Amino acid sequence: MTRISRRAALAGLLGSGLLPKVAMSANYSTGVTDGRILLGQPIAYSGPASAYGSIGKVHLAYFKMLNQKGGIRGRKIEIISVDDGYNPARTVQVVRRMVEQDQVFAIFGIAGTACNLAVQKYLASKQVPQLFCYSGSPLLVNPEVSKWSVGWLPATELEGEIYGQYVAANIKDPKVGILYQNDDYGRDMMNGFRRGLGSLADKAIVRAISYEVTDPTVEPQVLDLLSSGATTFLGCVISKAASQAIRKTAEIGWPGERIIPFASASIGAVLKPAGLDAAKGLVTSRFLKDPGDARWQSDPGVMEFLSFLKTHEPSVDPNDLLVVLGYCVSQTLAVTLENCGDNLTRENIMQQSVNLKDVSLPMLLPGVTLNSTPTNRSPIRKLQMARFDGVSWSLFGEPLSR
Repeated sequence: MTRISRRAALAGLLGSGLLPKVAMSANYSTGVTDGRILLGQPIAYSGPASAYGSIGKVHLAYFKMLNQKGGIRGRKIEIISVDDGYNPARTVQVVRRMVEQDQVFAIFGIAGTACNLAVQKYLASKQVPQLFCYSGSPLLVNPEVSKWSVGWLPATELEGEIYGQYVAANIKDPKVGILYQNDDYGRDMMNGFRRGLGSLADKAIVRAISYEVTDPTVEPQVLDLLSSGATTFLGCVISKAASQAIRKTAEIGWPGERIIPFASASIGAVLKPAGLDAAKGLVTSRFLKDPGDARWQSDPGVMEFLSFLKTHEPSVDPNDLLVVLGYCVSQTLAVTLENCGDNLTRENIMQQSVNLKDVSLPMLLPGVTLNSTPTNRSPIRKLQMARFDGVSWSLFGEPLSR
């Protein structure tokens, strides 16, 4: 068995017959019975962030695999996975239907800051858990905003701060041009970046230009940044816009460093559409193992991951970062459900989700573990810098944290 913590190891035992069946004193909330746990997940199978659809496919495949082994403590996991098109208004419609008509136990794995924030207040008013959001927004991990939401990804501001520290330490007299998504995600990353630059921020950032997620192209913004005299490019971008920015900066011969967020570092979903040659030299941060990196070729965790995909979801690209994310979040959710025991109330699953302690999953980088507390609900708190060599991401330096 891959070496992981006791809690994560439970995920490999679920349904194996080695765990106890449902206890006579089981305590349930809506969406749970002796034989089933019903969960809801809106995800973008279409629209400008349709690449996120691979996350939903992996979630469904992972819990189908667990169900074939008997489920979690004898209960099958049923997931209602519905396309929200990365449209916050549609996310609201989908979530309301899941809560009020389908009567789900919890909502999990919504992708995108705007989509998560659109339903946060509603879910809190209904006291329905919003688990393991694919967003680093501080609003989703702040118990003073809502005690019913918990993140999974590193805080967006933390990521931006690390990039600011990197620029301040490694680039002499930096002139930074920022392309940012015109929402909380883009602004949070910029705020963190400014904090990381410290006293250099006002002088170093020569221009910041926004784009809308619905814009057909971001090429005009990239050209505008180049005309500003910027020599370092920071892209607070995702999906299609990320591919366009990478391709355009390469086409015009961007004169210096190009930095993109880990959410846009997927080789399969972002870099290949942009062109691997165009992506060469990019800098990002990492906290996951890259299945395509030769250094992990014989790693037990990577081999287990690849075997899972081959057997249960061969349609997705194993080199897609989003696929790896979906796999890790699936394992995190399974561990959290197992930790609930037979006390499957909404209050208890929230309690378990904000009390993860040194959970080491097979696809996390060495030294990176999941840790959450009621006051710090971002389980990933370390990142490592990496540069794309045209084939894979090469790690450098030591894992960084705030």
